Amino acid sequence: MTFRISHIAIAAAAGFSAVALLSAGVEPARAEFPDKNLTLIVPYGAGGGTDIGARLLAKDLDPLIKQPVIVQNITGGGGWTGWGTLAAAKPDGYTLGLLNAPSFYMGYLDPKLGRKERLESFTPLINHVIDYVVVTVPPGSPYKSLKELVEAAKAKPGSISITAHGVGGDEHLAIMALERMTGAKFKVVHNKATPESKAQVLGNHVQVLACNLSEIVTEVKDNQLRVLGVMSPTKSRFLPESPTFKEQGYDLEASVSRGIAGPAGLPKDVEAKLVEWLDKVVTSKEHQDKADSLFLELRSIKGDAYRKFLKDNEQTVKDLMGW
Repeated sequence: MTFRISHIAIAAAAGFSAVALLSAGVEPARAEFPDKNLTLIVPYGAGGGTDIGARLLAKDLDPLIKQPVIVQNITGGGGWTGWGTLAAAKPDGYTLGLLNAPSFYMGYLDPKLGRKERLESFTPLINHVIDYVVVTVPPGSPYKSLKELVEAAKAKPGSISITAHGVGGDEHLAIMALERMTGAKFKVVHNKATPESKAQVLGNHVQVLACNLSEIVTEVKDNQLRVLGVMSPTKSRFLPESPTFKEQGYDLEASVSRGIAGPAGLPKDVEAKLVEWLDKVVTSKEHQDKADSLFLELRSIKGDAYRKFLKDNEQTVKDLMGW
């Protein structure tokens, strides 16, 4: 005897089984993560340092998770159009984003902006890049050392112009910290991006360029810019001849950190998988070699350690800004 079971009967049985499971308080089995592409939100435009690093990371993550990682640039609001989108995303692991500290903090610490999001609105996963602040001048600048620059800015407050890229950004906070330590006072010129600042300094419209180290290695090697100081704990392997601030008696460090996060509430097993995969990429020799070609210093800081790193930096910003 042959039995024929219709598609309708199968569907009905499946529906009944799902209802029965839910009624019994049992969750249906979840598909193995990931079973579709991931989106990686970059809160800045294409072609910048954040975007370049994100695309490098996404490309090397693809084969490891066996799903495409699609970079999506969501710009505006000093990065908070993208970060707001990330915070509001479904916490399933399929939407991730780049966190740029310290710029990230300004959107919610500044009481005038009144944002509802906080660091706790995200699930920090891993730090990817640390890019230290560097202070440079054109070869013809009268300032041959950091001390000469600082003393001139003390003697004539506000007479020396220096670039930064937004209130509360890493360069701006670094300048504020130097002013607080030394009593110097600079005229800060805010631009949208480092290429604009480079053009101003190389064209002698602004006297001093403050930016991230990865952005000026080529110009330094081509003798277009001269480094007065790098705000790193030790000498940079990309510019080994350039002095640090600490070597010159200024105990200051400043950098931008770029890491990966998801929205708050990621399932613990998904979070653990993402941290494991991302760490494998960041610590791989292949990825390191690619980052070296872009003068990017990789620094894997995972999970709880990354949360603490971000929280400590948040407190530094509060102290500097008086919030």
